[in-house]
Amino acid sequence: MALDTLPARVRVHEVGPRDGLQNESALVPVEVKAELVRRLVAAGLDTVEVTSFVHPRWVPQLADAAELFPLVRELPARLPVLVPNERGLDRALELGAREVAVFASVTESFARANLNRTVDESLAMFAPVVARATAAGVPVRGYLSMCFGDPWEGRVPVARVVEVAGRLAELGCGELSLGDTIGVATPGQVVEVLAALDAAGLTADRLAVHFHDTYGQALANTLTALQHGVTTVDASAGGLGGCPFARSATGNLATEDLLWMLNGLGVETGVDLDALAATSRWLAERLGRPSPSRTVTALAPPSPEENPSPEET
Repeated sequence: MALDTLPARVRVHEVGPRDGLQNESALVPVEVKAELVRRLVAAGLDTVEVTSFVHPRWVPQLADAAELFPLVRELPARLPVLVPNERGLDRALELGAREVAVFASVTESFARANLNRTVDESLAMFAPVVARATAAGVPVRGYLSMCFGDPWEGRVPVARVVEVAGRLAELGCGELSLGDTIGVATPGQVVEVLAALDAAGLTADRLAVHFHDTYGQALANTLTALQHGVTTVDASAGGLGGCPFARSATGNLATEDLLWMLNGLGVETGVDLDALAATSRWLAERLGRPSPSRTVTALAPPSPEENPSPEET
């Protein structure tokens, strides 16, 4: 049964191959990454963020971006990539990327930890990236990290979120993804931020939400955002991910957990939950540990030990 204030359809922006795998301690072979992207698209996800063209020194887990992207670029889906600067944009465009994203911080502390720049300096760095991509007909998504709380600065003022979001929009970012990077947001904060952005002219149709589940609030926060008009939700298959530059950042909202909730509410996504859960179990086997997604665990077929034969009972 759907709630009256919910959208009829939600677009899931799958971030597992990029945001999920960037936080893994071990390097994942490029062939496994390519197969993961193929399986995600086959499960019905029409937007899969593939990788980041960041310098390997900062995120060694994604050092194979130039090798990976050609293996999947012809898949029938939107395949955005993250670009940190003009050099990253050059590499992405050379390989045929059709959508890119930039990753900004709302807070000064995280801007320095993540980009080694102030907020102003990072936005100045992104300006030519967005301008050149837009001129080439390549849409740009703007990520805003630390929209609700910062491990160094505490609760983030709503006015600060509105300011940085407005500046990214002015640069030319068509979509803005609001990140709860350390997973401290509550539904009340979500309402407050969305209302302030709407009052500033940044309406829900331009926004996406990106919640982490540190305090178990990711689904509640997502539902709140959907009730206030947001129709794009970032999620990570199997609940993989975090942020290598933020203390206490836990995994992203699991795509399967999101789908279980949306299916129960009658909200369309076009994604096959069983196929996606099977993909996350496949990946978990290759990572050598179980998926943190509750839905993936719940949908797993019982092992022989859990389902003994009649002779054993």
